[in-house]
Amino acid sequence: MNIIVCIKQVPDPEIPPAKFRIDPEGKRVMPPEGVAPVTSVFDERAMEAALQLKDKYQAKVTAVTLGVSSAKSAIRHALSIGAEEGIHIQHEAAGELDSFETASVLTKAIEKIGDYSLILCGRQAADWDAGQVGSIIAENLGIPVVTVARKVDLKDSKVRVESVIQDGYRVIEAPMPALVTVSSEIGLPRLPTGAGILKASRIKIINWNVQDIGAELQGVKRSQLLRLYIPVRETKCQIIEADTVAEAAFELALRLRKAKII
Repeated sequence: MNIIVCIKQVPDPEIPPAKFRIDPEGKRVMPPEGVAPVTSVFDERAMEAALQLKDKYQAKVTAVTLGVSSAKSAIRHALSIGAEEGIHIQHEAAGELDSFETASVLTKAIEKIGDYSLILCGRQAADWDAGQVGSIIAENLGIPVVTVARKVDLKDSKVRVESVIQDGYRVIEAPMPALVTVSSEIGLPRLPTGAGILKASRIKIINWNVQDIGAELQGVKRSQLLRLYIPVRETKCQIIEADTVAEAAFELALRLRKAKII
């Protein structure tokens, strides 16, 4: 069984929010210099789900990413924890693509890979949280999609998914090939071992560009970012002056009632 895992490199979520800057003209988030991006946390869970299936069913795992040249390090990390093959679709303007364009490119890459039983994606990217790419890929490929998985297994040639809902989970089975988006409930991702890092360094990463896979980016976006800004939060303080604590408490209660807080 061949499993394809789509991963994305994002700014390190451990960076304090105050360190980020906004480019309002370019509508871009600008993380601090010198801090390397990391694999999106939900994509790490998708990789973990794939590796659990590999451990159980001897599957082959292929990691695919679309991104700038530095995104290759995300592929190298996937190889170090157990993926057999890594594909980097290099596109220096990947950050400017919307969900539909990103899904279109990944769909073409998956079609070029050809032989797959299961595609796993994170439930959403940890930078924009759109949560659209996985479902659009499934629509493009004409295959079933199950979202927000907390467990992924196989049964009778079908994929069996425990899908998170508000008060618990539901169990869904779908024929393969299928696409599943994975949530953090599946568990912490495994860490690379020294041997894994050494093995990954010896694996040649496959490099494609959008022309190699026949993807056509027409520059027509189906969603548009209108404004990117950091909200301004104002904190105001009022000091209640009174002769006694009781009088101050009474005045406080009156003001809270006037403000319809109590």
